[in-house]
Amino acid sequence: MAARQSSPVIGDLCATSAGREAQARENSKLHHFDITVGYRYQQSARHFVGTVEQVQREALHTQIENDYHLFDVAINYQLTQRWSLTGSLPILVAKRDQRANGIFRTAGIGDSTVGARFWIFRPPTESGGNISFGFSLKMPTGKDNAVDHGVSRGIRQLVTADQSIQAGDGGWGFALETQMFKPIPGRNTLYFSGAYLFNPKDTNGVRTFRTQKGEEIMSVADQYLYRGGISRPAPKIKGLFVSIGGRIEGVPVHDAFGQSNGFRRPGYAIDVDPGFMYALGFKNVFSCNVPFAVERNRTQSVPDIANGRHGDAAFADYALTISYTRHF
Repeated sequence: MAARQSSPVIGDLCATSAGREAQARENSKLHHFDITVGYRYQQSARHFVGTVEQVQREALHTQIENDYHLFDVAINYQLTQRWSLTGSLPILVAKRDQRANGIFRTAGIGDSTVGARFWIFRPPTESGGNISFGFSLKMPTGKDNAVDHGVSRGIRQLVTADQSIQAGDGGWGFALETQMFKPIPGRNTLYFSGAYLFNPKDTNGVRTFRTQKGEEIMSVADQYLYRGGISRPAPKIKGLFVSIGGRIEGVPVHDAFGQSNGFRRPGYAIDVDPGFMYALGFKNVFSCNVPFAVERNRTQSVPDIANGRHGDAAFADYALTISYTRHF
């Protein structure tokens, strides 16, 4: 959960596999659509270099704090029993407290996506399980060069906000995703979901006002998110499912395609991921997950390696993700 290690493109793909079971049964009805409104909150303030926390930052009151609110409106239109079309429009509201250098605020739409998803097996399956794959195009609709008043070289002026609170990254990209679930004995269901956002563009041309060689321009970085665990119905409450699992999300040092120059904060967070989903019939689904970090690692970027140094990043202790889906 380091700075800018979340994206609507690689958001929480499913609350629990039980939700996908219900949706798979409902998918036998063609030409319907679902609208999902999601929200993610996290506060990042604990600095790490590698896996080592920089506790002196908090003791000296030099830590940088990010408050990150990401709203997302997504639509899924069912073409056939196996194929659906998808679209997503995120909205970011963020604040970054850089202490003596000022408080920066940004708000606006992020990078939107359009794509498609398909189930490997025609739902509903006899086994009750299934696997889906999806692909989407990420468009640079979000602003990547938002500015606010801050202190640069001792002078208060309009400067570019940090990369971590920019609504967009300035590059075209594409994402691949998968979801799978399988019932097991004891009314339990195993689930897994994963997504990788490919950003082939090297840098976006936006200046960072950093002085380290190679960090002058913002990088356009890949991102990833993988989740897995087990879910089961809660006793005595119809429609309520609880889940526990793990997740890892982050930004790689090197992109899968293209170069990886410019400033980025690569790293990852590994979390324990408890949550619940409540289905009110097939029309309304509510979900909530609160992943707690158990390992955080800020890895060396390409400029870090070239300069023989190791930058830091602020990570969150937890995140809050909430969503509501309405079936039409």
